[in-house]
Amino acid sequence: MSNNRGVVYIGDGKVEVQDIAYPKMETPHGKPIDHGVILKVVSTNICGSDQHMVRGRTTAPTGMVLGHEITGEVIEKGKGVEFLNIGDIVSVPFNVACGRCRTCKEGHTGLCLHVNDDRAGGAYGYVDMGGWVGGQAHYVMVPYADFNLLKFPDRDQAMSQIRDLTMLSDILPTGFHGALKAGVGAGSTVYVAGAGPVGLAAAASARLLGAAVVMIGDFNKDRLEHARKMGFVPIDLSKHDRLGEMIAAVVGEPSVDSAIDAVGFEAIGHGGKEQPAVVLNQMMEVTREGGSIGIPGLYVTEDPGATEKAAQTGSLSLRFGQGWAKGLSFHTGQTPVVQYNRQLMQAILHGRLNIAEIVNAQVISLEDAPAGYEQFDAGVASKFVLDPHGLLGVA
Repeated sequence: MSNNRGVVYIGDGKVEVQDIAYPKMETPHGKPIDHGVILKVVSTNICGSDQHMVRGRTTAPTGMVLGHEITGEVIEKGKGVEFLNIGDIVSVPFNVACGRCRTCKEGHTGLCLHVNDDRAGGAYGYVDMGGWVGGQAHYVMVPYADFNLLKFPDRDQAMSQIRDLTMLSDILPTGFHGALKAGVGAGSTVYVAGAGPVGLAAAASARLLGAAVVMIGDFNKDRLEHARKMGFVPIDLSKHDRLGEMIAAVVGEPSVDSAIDAVGFEAIGHGGKEQPAVVLNQMMEVTREGGSIGIPGLYVTEDPGATEKAAQTGSLSLRFGQGWAKGLSFHTGQTPVVQYNRQLMQAILHGRLNIAEIVNAQVISLEDAPAGYEQFDAGVASKFVLDPHGLLGVA
């Protein structure tokens, strides 16, 4: 048995790399399983959703091993695993899903009914998501492996493009899901709220789907400049709070066909104060009549750090009547990664999607994860990829 270390949430806005238990072939409640595999983690990413927990904006307990964006090599497998072999390089959807319940069979793997005793849906290393141990570690266990894992067709090819392929576990399918549910198609005009990694992935996906123009709004000058370099139109929200005017300066009218909320519940208004519903209200304002809004940004049922009392239980002040009157469509919830990861893998392998460059992927060691969390929280224009075993060239 090998030693294992992982990124652990210790409270007060901090994480620490600690020795953790080597994974076992069992559920979080200790029930033995034979449908799982143990992976040697090749790469694992820091996600903005992780930051919500670390900031204390959820009910996450201290001591959690974090990490739901995982790519790895199969090193052990249960006797019930039929279609994967030792040595396979695989992408792990962040959704833990059984593949057998009603919602999984309908393709809604983010709402699996069998992997979480408290609510629909499971995920690795995340609060209220079933207790599955996170993958910001040297090793991790993945249940229902035949259903969940995406095997890369060629090991050498996968390792040569691993910085792009590591984005298949969450960020890229999440951005794609947001764009697709926003109705992006050939010739669409698109506005993306948030120039962080998910917003950039959504913008890249919109371009892949044929958008004519993709605008990205943010207050962060460095992130906006990176978005510009990647070929998107930056919208500097610090100028004023009349978003429609800034959109009209680009497309000639104060509205778009499709809008994507890649910010979520920690949204900031023009005055610098937290306004959890501001992005959703802006989306309804600038989306044309009959248009669609994709909402991959996270909204929670409990936010103990919210400044508004109602927001502490996920209640937001939405101008929903405007959305209703305009006949807008909204789509929320976790991304069902398995619906998209195979075709997005093909786009990467065949040179159609340079997602690592677009999100400015920066590889760091597992031991440097605490510094990565601090820099990401400060708004650096990067997506941090952890390299637990030094396989990506980081000591």
